[in-house]
Amino acid sequence: MRRRPARRYHRVMITEPRPPLLRRLPAGVWVAAFWTAIVLFRFFTRVDELRHLLEYQGNTEDMPLVVTAVVTTLVAFLLVRLPLAAVAAGLAGGVFALGMWTQPATAPVQFLIAEGVVAYCAATRSRLVSTLAAGMPLAVLAGLFLWGTVNGQPVNPYAYLGLAATVLIAWLIGNTVHQSRTHAEALRGRAAEQAVTAERLRIARELHDMVAHNIGIIAIQAGMGSRVMDTQPAETRNALDAIEATSRETLAGLRRMLGALRQGEGEAAPLEVAPGLDELDRLVERTAGAGVRVALTRRGAARPVPAEVDLAAYRIVQEAVTNVVKHSGTRDCHVTVEYGAERLAVTVVDLGAGTAAHTPGTGYGLAGMRERVALLHGEFSAGPRHEGGFRVAALLPIPAAPAAPAVPAAPAVPAAPAVPAAPAASETAALEVGP
Repeated sequence: MRRRPARRYHRVMITEPRPPLLRRLPAGVWVAAFWTAIVLFRFFTRVDELRHLLEYQGNTEDMPLVVTAVVTTLVAFLLVRLPLAAVAAGLAGGVFALGMWTQPATAPVQFLIAEGVVAYCAATRSRLVSTLAAGMPLAVLAGLFLWGTVNGQPVNPYAYLGLAATVLIAWLIGNTVHQSRTHAEALRGRAAEQAVTAERLRIARELHDMVAHNIGIIAIQAGMGSRVMDTQPAETRNALDAIEATSRETLAGLRRMLGALRQGEGEAAPLEVAPGLDELDRLVERTAGAGVRVALTRRGAARPVPAEVDLAAYRIVQEAVTNVVKHSGTRDCHVTVEYGAERLAVTVVDLGAGTAAHTPGTGYGLAGMRERVALLHGEFSAGPRHEGGFRVAALLPIPAAPAAPAVPAAPAVPAAPAVPAAPAASETAALEVGP
């Protein structure tokens, strides 16, 4: 019995670029280097520097400087990984400096460092961790107050209350920052979800408008070809040619769309020209091949319109004509495109009897057309006509055409003999295309 060769699987590892060396060093290293440089400088500038640094009741440059250096270095090392330990380090430095009567500001400075860590915990950590961080300095203040009261030491309750108030203020500031970040993240998440939903709807509309029309044409051509296969071979061949051309066009459109969706971030999407009103003549020809004559009328001075308006107008006509082919039961349809000063009017009218499915408000086609118009802040209406048939109308706002630059007046010339004027051409151009 022949054994199958073992399959080999290739493991794909995604590696992220490492940050620079200086950024990989923890903050405690930089704080320690700063204090080390200061101490070394003092060794070269002051006699007997080591004795001064160990003098508990010295000036600001003696033991108080050492306490501040040790506390800030420990806090910088522990802040990110062990924030509660960083609070404990600041409190320990404050308790150690309580006996420095010559420098009474040393202990409050260490206590303020611990309060800064409390604010950091409230801003970046969970509610439990931030509550514990705020409770630690409050517990130390309560213990010091009780110890002083029991041992007959002079204690100022207002000073302890003031320090406790600063702890609460630090926690409130950090908690406010935490809530602001949470709210901002929620807004960003909601905006991302809305963007994804809008993109899904856009892709769904494009797929529906492109595939539904072409598949409907293919189905009609296939049905017509099967009915006349034995009696009219030439018509069958024409139907098959139309099916081939339409299917190739559909596949090409799907391939372009899927190619754009598969593009990675930072890669250039394939360039393609989105369909617009210039493609209406081809749409009319394809619809005529399906057995529906489309009369296309253009009114007003045609001018370039924004790409989103151009695409929406084409898709509305395409979907409305598709509904005529599939549901109306008529062989005639009238499409009107009118260029106004501030809006583009698109109307599709048929004289068919319609079916149950050809009613307003049902199906994805009318919903997709209504969404397209709503996104452009236009007006949309669709429904049966009193005299029979169905009517789809859309008004899409477009920017006004830019005014032509003023031309300086030419110098006066002698008047020429009067020439009879030619009759003026009509400003309304109509084009009817049919089989």
